[in-house]
Amino acid sequence: MRDFLREHFWAIVVSVLLHGLLVGGLVIAALISAHRAPPSLQPLPIEAMVVDSQVLHAAQRAQNERAEQAAARARAAEEAKAAAAAQVETDAKAAEQAKSAQEAKAVEEANVAAQAKAAEHVKAAEQAKAAAVTASVAKAAAAEQQRLAAAQKAVQARKGAEADLAAEAKKAADAKQAANAKAAVEANAAAAKAAAAKHAADERARQDREAELRKQLADEEHRSAVESGPLRDSYIARLRNRIQNAWIKPPSASVGLDCLVEVTQIPGGEVTGARVTQCNGDAAARQSIENAVYRASPLPDPPDPALFERNFVFRFRPNE
Repeated sequence: MRDFLREHFWAIVVSVLLHGLLVGGLVIAALISAHRAPPSLQPLPIEAMVVDSQVLHAAQRAQNERAEQAAARARAAEEAKAAAAAQVETDAKAAEQAKSAQEAKAVEEANVAAQAKAAEHVKAAEQAKAAAVTASVAKAAAAEQQRLAAAQKAVQARKGAEADLAAEAKKAADAKQAANAKAAVEANAAAAKAAAAKHAADERARQDREAELRKQLADEEHRSAVESGPLRDSYIARLRNRIQNAWIKPPSASVGLDCLVEVTQIPGGEVTGARVTQCNGDAAARQSIENAVYRASPLPDPPDPALFERNFVFRFRPNE
């Protein structure tokens, strides 16, 4: 509508001005006719003459005609004014209709443009969708090709790994077989060596046992010979004298004291234990004898090592 008004602006202005001038002229004419005073009838001087009745009738008719003409002009002005107003209204309606038509056309054109634009958007979206589908299909195809290539590569790698494993397994089996054979040889050699060592150890043990037995027999024979000889009696007498010399007689000790004493010693003669087992004396006498044994430590060495005894028993008789 704005484009229509811009294009026909001056024509509309001129038309409105012309109609306005026409209406204004009609209005002015009507106002002039309405305000024009009717011609005053001047009384004719009566000149003592006789006026013809036809003349009077003619003058009356002329006056009536003028009045009718004035009324007709007023009606014409009113009709022109109404026509001008109707024309203005018609022009306004025409302009409004033209405006509505222009607006409708503009709306239609906008709708057409919008539909075209929407169609273009739809077409572009469909093209983009088709391109996306094509790209997706191409991507999927590429991914499938990559997957197939990876699968083939994996199969080849698996085959290579299986071949390597088979080679390693064979190598390990061969190495194990060789190791087992070597271990069997070494085991046989070790068994033979162990058997020889055991035989030698058994032989040495037998020889050691025999030597120990011979030594024990010799020691027993020597001990028997020593014990049955005067050396034992002499050794026991020395032990008894040593202990009796260390004894301190208690006041309660009676005459004829006779006791058996068990003594424990270690090599070197150090006493580690003394106990009176049988005695005719009281507790003080018993305790004095045990104290004498400890005071006599270390006991004298035997004249022959075969006479040494860790535990021995002697008879304590101080009065003899």
